[in-house]
Parts: sequence; structure tokens; C-alpha cells
Amino acid sequence: MKEKQTIMVVDDDKSIVELLRDFLENDGFYVKTAYNGDQALSVIKQVTIDCIILDIMMPGLNGFEFCRQVREQSNIPILFLSALSDDADKIRGLAIGGDDYIVKTASPGEVIARVKAVLRRASAQKEFTGKILDYGGLSLNLSTREVFVERRYISLTPKEYELLRLFAEHPQIVFTYDQLLDKFWDGIGDKHTVRVHISRLREKVEPDPDKPKYIFNVWGIGYRFKGE
Repeated sequence: MKEKQTIMVVDDDKSIVELLRDFLENDGFYVKTAYNGDQALSVIKQVTIDCIILDIMMPGLNGFEFCRQVREQSNIPILFLSALSDDADKIRGLAIGGDDYIVKTASPGEVIARVKAVLRRASAQKEFTGKILDYGGLSLNLSTREVFVERRYISLTPKEYELLRLFAEHPQIVFTYDQLLDKFWDGIGDKHTVRVHISRLREKVEPDPDKPKYIFNVWGIGYRFKGE
């Protein structure tokens, strides 16, 4: 039997928290709740959380700052759920470590579908392969999901790792924006979504992000990986 996964819903609107909790529990998830960022930080210190549904505008520690603090120590998938629908807020949320962003007008069913998609992408590879992809200064251990740049361990979010792995396993292959959106975002989003994540990935793995060594733009089309 598949082990139940635990979702934490963080929102200062109790009606939204209760609604999502009911739907998530009916779908077979365990649910933890918090009504602000500080409460949420306490919860993740005590309980193993598989995914966080996170509001942005909360009293005290807001969602953006909470996400930053979590990313300093964990790759827990984070799905922003916010009344803010502006593209700038969306890009900001993804840039600081969010794995997805959905507005509160979405139905509970859509939110749960997004949660499941994020969990699928974040799930660790079960089959032990022992395979290491080595491209000079950049290496990926596929069995442990560890990434090293010049022998220094680099912490990536689950989505960043999967993006890098896709590129590294297919050097010289051009992946279009649409292909990447379909694979990692279930076709939801636009070029900006992809660009934000690629930019963040480059900041972590490229010696000089402004002059990429590994992940190259194919202008107007997408990206390709150039191994040494």
C-alpha cells in the first residue's frame, strides 16, 4: 500500500484552510495546517511535510519570506496559492524557490491536481542506477540525486534537479519552451515560467551565469545542454 503523503496548508484565511483540508483528506492525504509563516516554520521542524500550499499575504512572516527561509534548508515542494495574479508576483514566487503558482480563484480540484503534479516531479527515483553523469566541472549522481560543481555540493530544488537531469541526459538536444512546460508544468504557464527556473538553475551550476558553459539559449525556441 502506498504511504500517505502529508500536505501543509498555510493561509491566514481559515475558510480556505478548512476547504482545502477537507478536499485533500478526501483525496487520501494527511494534512497539517498553519495560519501564518511562523506557525508553519514550527510545523516543519516537527513533522515531515511532502508539499506546502502557501499563501503570500499573511501577517508577520509573509509567504515570500517563509519560502526563502525554507529554501535555505529544504527542497520541500512549495505551491503558492495567492489572490495576487500579477505576473510580477508570479515570477517573484518562482524565482525565490516556488515550484508552482496558482491564484485563489482556482477550484479545489485544480489545486489538488497541481499538488499531485508537483509531488510526481519531486518524487525520488526508486530504481537504484548508480549512474553518474560527469561533464568536467559538473556531475550528477542519479542514484543519490546529488549535484556537484567543481566537487562542491550544490543544493537544488526537485524541479531544478529534474530540469538539469533532463538536459544532462540529452546533451546537444534542443528542448523547446512548450516541451519543457508540458513535462514540468503540465502545460500550464508560459515562457517566463521556464526562463525564471532556468535562470535560477544557471545561478547555481554555471561558473558565470552570464556566459553559460552548460545550458545554452536557443533563441526563440528553448534550451540545449552542451557537455564538455
